[in-house]
Amino acid sequence: MARPLFLPLVAAACGIATFSIMDALMKRASIVSGVHAALLWRNIIGAGIGIVVWQITHPGAWPGRRMVMHAMRASVTSGMAFAFFWGIVRTPMAVGMALSFIAPIIALFMAGFALGEAITRRALAASALGLLGVGVIGLGRMQGAGAMEPQAWQGMAAILGSAVLYAANLVMQRHQAQMAPPAEIAFFQSLFTAMFLALAGLAVGLPPVPQGEVWRDIGGAAGLSFVSLMLLSWGWARAPAHRLLPVEYSAFLWAALMGWIWFGERLDIYTLGGAALVVAGCWVGAGGHEGGQKGDHTEQVGL
Repeated sequence: MARPLFLPLVAAACGIATFSIMDALMKRASIVSGVHAALLWRNIIGAGIGIVVWQITHPGAWPGRRMVMHAMRASVTSGMAFAFFWGIVRTPMAVGMALSFIAPIIALFMAGFALGEAITRRALAASALGLLGVGVIGLGRMQGAGAMEPQAWQGMAAILGSAVLYAANLVMQRHQAQMAPPAEIAFFQSLFTAMFLALAGLAVGLPPVPQGEVWRDIGGAAGLSFVSLMLLSWGWARAPAHRLLPVEYSAFLWAALMGWIWFGERLDIYTLGGAALVVAGCWVGAGGHEGGQKGDHTEQVGL
């Protein structure tokens, strides 16, 4: 009985690790070439990798009506990713990751409206802890050197906005993982995201093509993103979400490590304390239900 749960947990943990390293590559690429250019070309390359893998693993397959589902999620993740990377260019990676952890708490309320679930006292307590954690992190930014610069606050606001979109993504992704194979999800996620970013570029101006060594970071990010989407989709389809939720928090450790190694970013007590409060809020919100109707609801919102 432990074996079926162990493998999805390993897949999810590896998926979070590869996504976290991808975040660091994207931060470095975005500093050099801009967020729009780095994100657009990462997804173009990812779509190229994806169609090859998808057609090898599922030759001649076509998603049919699932295309709508893929496009809807990609429209959300396009805005989510742009806001997140725009934010972490302006804030330390560990701070950005800690702020993004508020998304599962927001998802509890979104699920209340989307799925008709009651907004419980547990959800209210979770939101209070999460908001307190965000406040502690914000206080730390006020105390830190240079934290009062407008760009630091704008970066934090962008990451919190990304967390709202990520919450919507959390409500959608479990359903998607159960409806489509991982290679299909990874391919169409990259394809539709690239299309939406290109359309946005036509409206506001296409970004310049990146030059030089930045392609190494963009190409590496594209490969890691595709692998991570495959791993996470496989894991989410095979384990209940309340089991996989704790794995999400390992991203904070990876973000802190990558930020320290690549960007010389240091952790402070405010970031650690705020992250602990947000994670505690997520645990309270998840509620630890193991089965029955409440457990089923938790699976839909707590990925």
